[in-house]
Amino acid sequence: QVQLVESGGGLVQPGESLTLSCAPSRSIAVINGMAWYRQISGKEREWVASVVSGGATNYADSVKGRFTIWRDNARDRLTLQMNNLKPEDTAVYYCKGVYRGRTCWGQGTQVTVSS
Repeated sequence: QVQLVESGGGLVQPGESLTLSCAPSRSIAVINGMAWYRQISGKEREWVASVVSGGATNYADSVKGRFTIWRDNARDRLTLQMNNLKPEDTAVYYCKGVYRGRTCWGQGTQVTVSS
């Protein structure tokens, strides 16, 4: 089992930036399938971005060009840099990882984009 702890959420205005971090309880090197998801109130959780151990990344069309995901192996954390935030980005953001075949989720961090 691995625990994932997200941080960095908050309230920002449209056009501003936020950086989310996910700190696992084990070395990030042993965790696969790391990704960020988000859940807008009343909707299903949706995939936002993912990164593989080799560094290749993928993004949902809605965030492509604005969000950047990366694994920081030296600091043992997963990061999501979010730029040019929009009101529709308002959601609870979750970190996901796969450890020994088991999918693990963090508790989520709230991101609110509002003027």
